[in-house]
Amino acid sequence: MANILVTGAGGFIGGHLARSLIDQGHTVRGADVKPRERWYQVHEEAENLFDCNLAVQGNANIATKGMNEVYNLAADMGGMGFIENNKALCMLSVLTSTHVLEEARVNGVEKFFYSSSACVYAAEKQTEADVTALREADAYPAMPEDGYGWEKLFSERMCRHYAEDYGMWTRVARYHNVYGPHGTWEGGREKAPAAACRKVALASITGDLGVEIWGDGEQTRSFTWIEDGVEGSVRIMNSDIEYPINLGSSEMVTINQLFSIVEDIAGIKLDRSYKLDAPLGVRGRNSDNTLIKQELGWAPSTRLKDGMAKTYAWIYDEVAKGATSL
Repeated sequence: MANILVTGAGGFIGGHLARSLIDQGHTVRGADVKPRERWYQVHEEAENLFDCNLAVQGNANIATKGMNEVYNLAADMGGMGFIENNKALCMLSVLTSTHVLEEARVNGVEKFFYSSSACVYAAEKQTEADVTALREADAYPAMPEDGYGWEKLFSERMCRHYAEDYGMWTRVARYHNVYGPHGTWEGGREKAPAAACRKVALASITGDLGVEIWGDGEQTRSFTWIEDGVEGSVRIMNSDIEYPINLGSSEMVTINQLFSIVEDIAGIKLDRSYKLDAPLGVRGRNSDNTLIKQELGWAPSTRLKDGMAKTYAWIYDEVAKGATSL
């Protein structure tokens, strides 16, 4: 069993990952810049560092001291609306990524995992809705999502060079739209699956069936169930995969299809309108899982409708508490 630091532990993926590592018998330290009351999950079995800004190098040193492994998930990010309107904030995450990596090296951390993103992929590869699934090599020549994607790509390169120059064990996964319960579902940082669940839940509760969808709804994505994302992260951390690799579902759908799935779960039919000037990101994106299957004999396999049913049930309960409105 290992002493493991999870950064971003107060966030969505970090909270689930910390829970899984605790259940596996590891000693877990969680760190997040957010105060305790804003953590999505607080695991009392872990050592939790609340209000811990890892962009400050001294804090990164404290957090990584005594750890065998680090899963660095900390980043200032959100859905496409947030990413397109907060490019500088997204870029500033490079301070956290750099300081956690450097202090992990200083403190002799044995294994380091970095959570990258499909936003690193070149925009010219994602101009059509019927997109060819993205292979790992499609990140270059580089033209990633402005702001957020550039920070992720830079931090990938940092991990590579720390492995080359210092012999560090670094592993990098490119997440493709991870979704599930215990995450952001309102306020502007939520991603499409959570937004769809919130809008359908509110329609179901209030009887107001009008719903606004960003764009024309024909843009395509794949969405990865949280448990697949957590399992894949641990598998990649402990693998021989020394290069960035996709961690995502290959089940591509349109945003219209995503809403239809949630409608079917809720048993209602919405009256859709479309906000054509909303932030959209790329036209199409999907994960090519050839390499992860080849390397691990495994890939995310949870069907979207099954994961969305669990996500909708959790978000419906949150909406029913009266916590939000459209």
